[in-house]
Amino acid sequence: MNLNPISISAALTLSLLAGLSHADGKHEDEIGKPGSASQVGRTVQIDMSDAMRFTPSSVDVRQGETVRFVVKNSGQVKHEMVLGTEKELKEHYELMKKTPGMEHADENMVTVAPGKTGEIVWQFTKAGRIEFACLQPGHLEAGMKGVVTVAGKTSTPKDGGHADHKH
Repeated sequence: MNLNPISISAALTLSLLAGLSHADGKHEDEIGKPGSASQVGRTVQIDMSDAMRFTPSSVDVRQGETVRFVVKNSGQVKHEMVLGTEKELKEHYELMKKTPGMEHADENMVTVAPGKTGEIVWQFTKAGRIEFACLQPGHLEAGMKGVVTVAGKTSTPKDGGHADHKH
C-alpha cells in the first residue's frame, strides 16, 4: 500500500474524529446524555467573554437533572461551550488546534458567533465532575473552562432535607 503524507494525515484526522463520536454510548455514560426539552428542570445562563472566561464557571446540578444551558457570546470573537471529561476536552482541543476551522454538530457542544446566543440541553445521569471549555485555538490555554458538579441522588440537600416539613 502506498500512502502519501496527506493520506496519512487525513486518516489520522478521521480516526481522531471517530474517537470523539458519541454513537457508542461510552461518552454518554461518563458525562450524561442529550436531554429532552420537555424534561428541562431549569435553565442556567452562561456568558462567554473575550476575557476568556465563562460566567459562571461553576454550576451545581443533581444526578438525573436535565438542564438547559443558554450560552451567550458577549465577546467580539467566536466562542464555544463543550461538555466533556478533562481527557476528552484536551484531546479535542489538540485536534482543534490542528484544524481551526472545524465546525461542531454534537449535542454536548454549541459554537456561538459574537453577540449571539446558543443552547445545550443536557441530562446529567452520573454523579461526579464534568468539565466544560471553549476549544477555539488559544482559548483553553487562556483559562476558558469551567466545571459542572453533579450531586448524587443520595446526597443530602444543603438544608438537611428540612425544607419540605415543619418542626
